[in-house]
Amino acid sequence: MKRTRQIDLTSAVYEHAAALIGKTPGQVFRDAELLFQAHAEAFRVYGHAPVVVGIDIYNLEAEAYGATIDSPTGNGIPAISTPLCPGIEGLAQLTPFDPQHDGRLPMVIETGRRLAAAFPRADVRIPVSGPFSLAGNLVGLDRLLCDLMDEPERFRETLFHLARGQIAFCKEIIAQGLGIVVFESGATPPLISPAMFAAVELPAPQFIIREISCLAGRPVPCIIGGNTAPILNSILETGTGYVICPCETDQEAFMRQMQARPDVMVRINAATGVFASGEWAAVCRELHRVLTLAGDRDNVCIGTGVLPFETNPDIVLKAKAFLREMTK
Repeated sequence: MKRTRQIDLTSAVYEHAAALIGKTPGQVFRDAELLFQAHAEAFRVYGHAPVVVGIDIYNLEAEAYGATIDSPTGNGIPAISTPLCPGIEGLAQLTPFDPQHDGRLPMVIETGRRLAAAFPRADVRIPVSGPFSLAGNLVGLDRLLCDLMDEPERFRETLFHLARGQIAFCKEIIAQGLGIVVFESGATPPLISPAMFAAVELPAPQFIIREISCLAGRPVPCIIGGNTAPILNSILETGTGYVICPCETDQEAFMRQMQARPDVMVRINAATGVFASGEWAAVCRELHRVLTLAGDRDNVCIGTGVLPFETNPDIVLKAKAFLREMTK
């Protein structure tokens, strides 16, 4: 397959970064020096873009609000032990966190600054939770979905309350010279319907992304995994300049819709399991499949999905070299 430019393989490296320095996620996620070492080593190995600082990227703001994050055992990922709020009525009463002092936010931002200084060519970004995903972490997903069905108007206003706090967080990130990625996979179908996404969920992340894209001077990525083809038009209405085509959705339908938006970068995710399996024949088949989906699109890259902790770096590097050869 001949193209006018190479298609890159980009890896989502979170807990896997800990493995690269011989540590567990539980050892790294609260340790500033180990967090820096882990993501520095990940960039040396993979040269990936963007470099998203963190091990448990959806927990940061919830912890800053006061949620308790359990330290995992073994190779597990940190998780919230008990929801902070009993329902959306509690979310509206939360005092906005201070990104300069609360939770791990100062540590993550400072680690981002260190990485940007150490690797000037790296695209270092801080993960920012979308309002629905943040609400789910603070309330618990089951209760959140019940509140959504019972009080959709109040729910939408509550998301705006959280969104204003997220924008303050983003302003601090930008002030420190770092980039941003918004993650909102908590709102993907089938958890909520496409109609509910457009009517209730969309306005708040749209508000966030438009505000911070203006502040940053460029469109901000909006990362939503899961079955996103049914909500793709709504995702694009946020004004984002970067989306993923998840392996969990109808990727052919997704890419057909994206033909109308050649200006937006699309990362087509391969099935993560093939990289963790270490079976090279399976990796090759998967890369051929996603390259076919990419077609002649210019604004496109191939993603590994979130690399599991135990992924063998050699298989990812071999895949990167294979992709370069296939698209040179």
